[in-house]
Amino acid sequence: MRVLLVGANGQLGRELQHCKPTGTELLALGSQELDLRDPGDVIAKVSTFRPRVIINGAAYTAVDRAESDPDTAFAVNAQGAASLAQAACTVGAYCLQVSTDFVFDGAQSRPYLISDRTNPLGVYGASKLAGEQLVLAAYPEGVAIVRTAWLYSAFGNNFVTTMLRLMVERENIGVVADQIGTPTWGRGLAEALWQMCRVQPKGIHHWTDAGVASWYDFAVAIQEEGFGCGLLDREIPIRPINTVDYPTPAKRPSYSVLDKTETWAALGIQPTHWRQALRQMLLEYKENRGA
Repeated sequence: MRVLLVGANGQLGRELQHCKPTGTELLALGSQELDLRDPGDVIAKVSTFRPRVIINGAAYTAVDRAESDPDTAFAVNAQGAASLAQAACTVGAYCLQVSTDFVFDGAQSRPYLISDRTNPLGVYGASKLAGEQLVLAAYPEGVAIVRTAWLYSAFGNNFVTTMLRLMVERENIGVVADQIGTPTWGRGLAEALWQMCRVQPKGIHHWTDAGVASWYDFAVAIQEEGFGCGLLDREIPIRPINTVDYPTPAKRPSYSVLDKTETWAALGIQPTHWRQALRQMLLEYKENRGA
């Protein structure tokens, strides 16, 4: 299987490289090697390598900064994704596009189905939704879109690594308790994407780990698991706070749990609860740090 991975240096890109299946010929390109904002560069790289599968793990993910930088967000998340899908169509490659729970507004109180109405609250979600629409229009017979949520990894900056740092530096922290979703380890998502490369389903799919949590619940679990495995040498008070107490430029959905039952069944993968995945990630993180 010859695979082109775009977004090689992000947390998902690094997880995809970490669990690459045996026998896969992988060309992993970061933003320095492939500029999604340049359609000519995209078609040139794809035409030269001629992959059988393209995975687009690249994205403009600075949710708050996107509010004041919409042009870049749309250039990468929408037009860039469309250019990649068009190039995939040119060489007949299967194309996987990673999207987000932020395409929903969080107004309902049950997990979002693939068929539920989208209504992003900010520029980031709007740019990712535009990317979905452009990709499907460009190459409907060869594209799968995978919406995920609350992604974290041992690689790069994310909620888990930020919390671990703050729990060392501070005497207490406040964490938002009225936003509900599902923490998702990048490793599990990467393994699901590799399975999708084999099965090659089309259309829109949802993937996260199992279970639900607030950001506050997630932070409490990070401290408990981090202390339990020796990454933290103390526990500090964690205060639940409301979204209004922590204003940000971008509005976020208050409830963005995705319904994954169809995708789990289609891929034949037994879901892992988010806390079990967190525990495994922290143990690996500790081992890799030589702690």
